[in-house]
Amino acid sequence: MTIRVGDRLPPVTLVKATSDGPEQVESTSFFDGRKVALFAVPGAFTPTCSARHLPGYIEQAEALKAKGVDEIACTSVNDAFVMGAWSKANEAAGITMLADGNGEFARSVGLTMDGSKFGMGERSQRYSMIVDNGVVTQLNVEEPGAFEVSSAEHLVDTL
Repeated sequence: MTIRVGDRLPPVTLVKATSDGPEQVESTSFFDGRKVALFAVPGAFTPTCSARHLPGYIEQAEALKAKGVDEIACTSVNDAFVMGAWSKANEAAGITMLADGNGEFARSVGLTMDGSKFGMGERSQRYSMIVDNGVVTQLNVEEPGAFEVSSAEHLVDTL
């Protein structure tokens, strides 16, 4: 079942990419007590993700924070080392990278896609959400191949 507005995020272990290396974090504690703009990409270093999705959140970080967002986070079915390298390559220090290496988070929220024809296996769909104190208050899931409603600009406009 796909997560919906009003649902609480499930308890899943993610791996935060930090300058000191990977750090395991529990989703329940990560999202507890604050408002987080979370966006998901099918893969770090992939074309749309690198050229448009991540750069939009870097550019709109201050606008999101002005709308009450405490933290901006990105998740992908990649390991923490890839997520850390992607962050560094894009100078995305203001975006928290949450690796979902085994796809457990993507499966638990019901937002996976099959990237097998591209040699990628099971990945996360492209989406954005606002999570307020662990509860999804906004969810924007893209149609396959699209990039519109999960953009930072769309999120800023709808907050």
